[in-house]
Amino acid sequence: MKSRRFSRLQRSRLPIMMYFTRLKTAVILGVCLLGAILCIPNIVATPTSWLPWRYVHLGLDLRGGSYLLLEVDTRAVTKDRLEGMVDGVRQILSGKFQYTDLAARVDQNQVRVRLRDPTKLQDALTALRPMATTDMLAAPEIELAGTPDGLIALTLSPLGLRNRATQAIQQSIEIVRRRIDASGVVDPQITRQGESRIVVQLPGIEDPNRIKELLGKTARMTFRLVDVTANAGSPAPPGVEFLPMDNNPNERIAVRRRIEVDGGDLKRASAGVDSQNSQWVVNFEFNQVGARRFAEVSRTNVGRPFAIVLDDKVISAPRINEPITGGRGQISGSFNAQSATDLAVLLQAGALPAPLTVVEERSVGPELGADAIRAGAISLFAGFLFVCAYMGIFYGLFGWIACGVLVVNLWLMMAILSLLEATMTLPGMAGILLTLGVAVDSNILINERIREETLNGRAPLQALEAGFSRAFNTIFDSNATGFLSHVMLFAFGAGPVRGFAITITVGIATTLFTNWLLTRLIISRWYVVTRPRALPV
Repeated sequence: MKSRRFSRLQRSRLPIMMYFTRLKTAVILGVCLLGAILCIPNIVATPTSWLPWRYVHLGLDLRGGSYLLLEVDTRAVTKDRLEGMVDGVRQILSGKFQYTDLAARVDQNQVRVRLRDPTKLQDALTALRPMATTDMLAAPEIELAGTPDGLIALTLSPLGLRNRATQAIQQSIEIVRRRIDASGVVDPQITRQGESRIVVQLPGIEDPNRIKELLGKTARMTFRLVDVTANAGSPAPPGVEFLPMDNNPNERIAVRRRIEVDGGDLKRASAGVDSQNSQWVVNFEFNQVGARRFAEVSRTNVGRPFAIVLDDKVISAPRINEPITGGRGQISGSFNAQSATDLAVLLQAGALPAPLTVVEERSVGPELGADAIRAGAISLFAGFLFVCAYMGIFYGLFGWIACGVLVVNLWLMMAILSLLEATMTLPGMAGILLTLGVAVDSNILINERIREETLNGRAPLQALEAGFSRAFNTIFDSNATGFLSHVMLFAFGAGPVRGFAITITVGIATTLFTNWLLTRLIISRWYVVTRPRALPV
């Protein structure tokens, strides 16, 4: 009964600005408690695998590791597309039209073919037009044109080239991520830079040679029939090419250009040991489409060699002894545990749409990272002490309250960054230090307003009310403009700049919460308990 009367008395005497309901108080304290709980993963290891243990990752400059800048060869994408167009034109025109000079011109992004009978030009264009058509919402990728002398040109449009390049880069980023994740690297950072480059940061990896080998291979696996009639010393017949063996480059095998089964239809691949000879092998399994095609080819070509080709090298060419209908197979060769695992990783992740080249490479030692962490921690601690000393000396009790709120502000920042699984870098630590200054600025505005109202003769409660209400607009406007500018910095920046921007952005949000709600709640409770005649400002 007494607490209920006290609540009514508090409601009647406290202005709206200084009054907090039980629900509002519980929400504010609950947010602070939740922030403290979310910070725990940064100092405690994961207790169980099923628990979502999110924490702030250390960047390359703090943890040490390797930095790779890769470039996607978009010209290879164009070349592959033109070669595919050549095959498509050959399939459409063969048997219906007589033609000559069918070839791809990479420098002009064009495929040309000349009809022996120019009078059939319109019929040939009609037959080829499905290659150039697309849906109504997209521009055509291929431009089809013909001349009266029977010359037909299929040209890749600029928009089509851009779309192909963008798709290749996005696909490359995803495949690079799969390969690195499968290799066991913890917390890799993979981002796009510019038009055709990919930044790969590998914390904790001092020697990136194995990763470079994994990323440098296109890993396009195909299954083709071996032409047993061709001789290695003579020119390759049409539709056949001589490819070297992977374990013996001097030995070349005549392989048909036609791809019977594509490695893109692989469902899974894993390294293992053959139970018969105890040699390392790579076991693979096709999806439904690949298994059906693999069964058809093996059924119609019993007794013929079947080449497994990886990046234009023949890994093995076993003979098909019987139809293979299970969709499973095995690649054998001179593998050890590491090479078999690496090949399985490559096949499982998928083939790169274009080759990757290492443009830049650098390594950061763990000692340098430890020094950076130590220097950043010292600067944060020193900055926090100086700020607390200043606030305590100039604003007394309210200054010390601001220092306590500042600690809550820091752990709320870390909680949000942990929830986002952000990467902490040196610019990010600088952003945290700058957030301390922004938070102190807001407290100074509030305390100065309260001091002015007190000097003007207002009663303590009215001085508190006026101080918070009049400082609010200034605090909100300054933080809102800062928030928007750093959002733009995050949107258009790259690398460390984005890390700095996201830290400041999160810091502004937590500063508004702590300074406007938590500080006001603490001072309101202090006033209700002490009922001072004068404010300690």
